[in-house]
Order: sequence, then C-alpha cells, then structure tokens
Amino acid sequence: MEISREGEGSERQLLYKALAAEYDLAETSYTFGAHSFSFLSVRDSYALLDRISPEEFVKDEQMPYWAEIWPSAITLSSFIADELPVEGLHVIEIGAGVGMASVVAAWKGARVLVTDYSLEALRFVRYNALRNKVLLESERLDWRLVQCREQFDLLFAADVLYERVNLLPIVTAIDKLLKPDGVAYLADPRRRLAEQFLELAAENNFSITPFQRKYSGGKQAVSVNIYKMTRQSTAQS
Repeated sequence: MEISREGEGSERQLLYKALAAEYDLAETSYTFGAHSFSFLSVRDSYALLDRISPEEFVKDEQMPYWAEIWPSAITLSSFIADELPVEGLHVIEIGAGVGMASVVAAWKGARVLVTDYSLEALRFVRYNALRNKVLLESERLDWRLVQCREQFDLLFAADVLYERVNLLPIVTAIDKLLKPDGVAYLADPRRRLAEQFLELAAENNFSITPFQRKYSGGKQAVSVNIYKMTRQSTAQS
C-alpha cells in the first residue's frame, strides 16, 4: 500500500505530537555528503533513567542510550555519505538508536533494515525516515538472540561496544547477519572494550581494518575509530 506525500506528512505530524507528549525533544540539523538532514532525538537521555523500573533493569540492564545522538553515529554517517558506495546494497544497522546512519544509507540508495532493542527507538527511527523523506524498514532485534534469517551485504553499528557482556553476542550477531562476503563497519570512540572486541572478532575469523577519524562538532573533539570487518577467507583490502 502506497502512502501519499500528504499522508506521510500527516503521519509525521501525528508521530511528532505523540513523541512531544512523552519526551523533551531536540531536532538538530546535520550535513552529510553536501545534503542537509534533520534528526529528532531526546534532549536529555539521562532524564529517562527514572522511567526504568528496578525489575526492567534486572531483566536486561536496558539503558536509554538509544535516545541520544553520539559522536560515533555522526562520524559513521559522514563516512557512509562521503566514502562508502552503498547504492543497491542490502544493509542492516544494529543498535541504531534514532537511526541516523541508516537514514543516510537509505538516502544514498541502499535498501535498509534498521534495528534496535528498544521499541521506543524505532518510533524515532520512523519519524526521522519521514522527516528526511527516505524509505527503510525497521524491526526490533536483540543481538543476544538473533532470529532474523536474512543476510546482508553491509552491517553498520555505532557506539555499541560499551558493556563487556555484549561483546561476544555482537560478534556472533554480525557473523549471523552478514553474507559470506559481507562487510561490517563499527564506529567506536576508542573505548578500551573495543580492543577486547577486536580480539574476539579475530578469534571468530574476522579481519579488521581501522579508519581513524575525529568528530569536532561538540564542545570538545572526540577521536572515533571505524572498524571494517571482513571474514578472513574473503578479506578485502
């Protein structure tokens, strides 16, 4: 079923109204690939901590990291826009948050599936897709138990290496979700945990190529590494 531009505008307005009733929102403009984008996020993600009950935290230790746009996501989005050919490729983003990198990939012509564990995050993803006039699909995904049977040409993730307990599940998820010759790109602000992740990835037959970048759009510059992961048997230069 196709939705008209008027229908898309109406849906976006209704969705914004619903989100504004629940969150203190921030809408920020960014330029990637000489194109202007606008992304909706939560103004203060830490304000959401009070919404997490002790029972929910014990269940899965879910924190509202999805609600904020992090330097790694901005850096990865710039990398996709300026340096990565994605047109016509089947792409998945894990831990997508508000979906910045996925929106940029869709704008460049990729066929994109956006995933996050938080259903609230996917509402922001939907808004940002409508706001930037791109087509993409979204669904909930738990990287600890990947049930998606599709495999993808490219996988993106930004700032997901923040809990030691998640490192091996993320490696396993990438292995399940990538085609045999697929490539993953993970952006990380040079956390120490990233070194442990890279060791696990190597143990699981991945080769790593790092790209060093720096995000200078905030109060202070943030060094970000983008790790290109390929299977060793089909490693690319």
